Amino acid sequence: MKIALVTETFPPEINGVAMTFGVIARELGRRGHQLTVYRPRRNDLPAPDAQTGYRVVPLPGLPIPGYALLRLGLPAGGTLRRNWRADRPDLVHVATEGPLGASAVTAARALGLPVTSSFHTNFHAYTRHYGVGPLQSVALAWLRHVHNRTRRTFAPTTELCTELAALGFRDLAVLSRGVDTTQFRPDRRSAELRASWGVAPDEPVVIHAGRMAAEKNYPLLLRAFAAMRAVEPRLRFVLIGDGPLRPSLQRQFPAGIFTGFIPRDDLARHYASADIYIHASLTETFGNVLTEAMASGLAVAGFDYAAARQFVRSGENGLSVPTDQPEAFIAAGVRLATDAALCRSLRTQARLTVEPQSWETVISDFEANLAAVVAEHATPPAALGRVPAPTFNA
Repeated sequence: MKIALVTETFPPEINGVAMTFGVIARELGRRGHQLTVYRPRRNDLPAPDAQTGYRVVPLPGLPIPGYALLRLGLPAGGTLRRNWRADRPDLVHVATEGPLGASAVTAARALGLPVTSSFHTNFHAYTRHYGVGPLQSVALAWLRHVHNRTRRTFAPTTELCTELAALGFRDLAVLSRGVDTTQFRPDRRSAELRASWGVAPDEPVVIHAGRMAAEKNYPLLLRAFAAMRAVEPRLRFVLIGDGPLRPSLQRQFPAGIFTGFIPRDDLARHYASADIYIHASLTETFGNVLTEAMASGLAVAGFDYAAARQFVRSGENGLSVPTDQPEAFIAAGVRLATDAALCRSLRTQARLTVEPQSWETVISDFEANLAAVVAEHATPPAALGRVPAPTFNA
């Protein structure tokens, strides 16, 4: 297939959506598909590399306030229509619902191209974290409008598909998340890195990776850190990432080791050099960081939803608690800080759990879904009849 991928975030940016579609673009290219990525222009984009398996078309964009490393794509309907008239794709996939993504949906429909989309970020849930809760219904209406104009909307879990269906989203399918178990693995552990943190070989390290923003529930994370350190004073805390909250977090938690954004290969080394991962966020659509931590052989604790619900069997390969019980989350962290035998058992089982979750399987399912959409589009309406929406667990 000749596929146009439109996304407002993509490598070298570091976040779940960028990582996911960086892998998908590379692997679809390796499978012989002609993939073109349309993304906001950056000054630091790498030079074209024949090994990537795709080409990149930069488009206008603006820095996102508070996130100097991320950009918001501007509407580009005219440019996209000109590109797609000259080099018509078989399918357009829109990975993000911002101004660029929405204009891509309109452009594809105007040219009679089949278009699909992905739902990755609970923007409508973010509103309450930024003091604009009354706008939640407006944000939800916008998301529903964008996605329901596409032939498929892919979400990371069956659970989220069910929630979106109840909110009026149509034609939903699952695009799960794989884990790169060759990159994220326990033997990436580095004594030199631990020494740079000031940690002795037998001292435990708790790590967290994520965007430092209001929706990530950092107040609860810091409460858990404090409770864990109260029972195990040797604990060190490493926080990976950046964002608008970083200055205030560093003031609140001077004992923390703040790394800023780091390359993905360094991220794998950081995970493996720690011992415990705790994840307080309640706004993820999946949460790649949790499965990456499990692949790295860490004892994990988080709330029972998204990736944790899919992969964590509490007490066997990690700890999970109900989403409405923040005190239980803190207690789970304390338990990991005080029970070394439990941590050792969870770390072994965590790695074993995610080993079968390969990107190869995930991308094969996605590839088949896209091929089905192209086939439906090519079938005359009289022959097509009514095509049922795919089941969530297909």
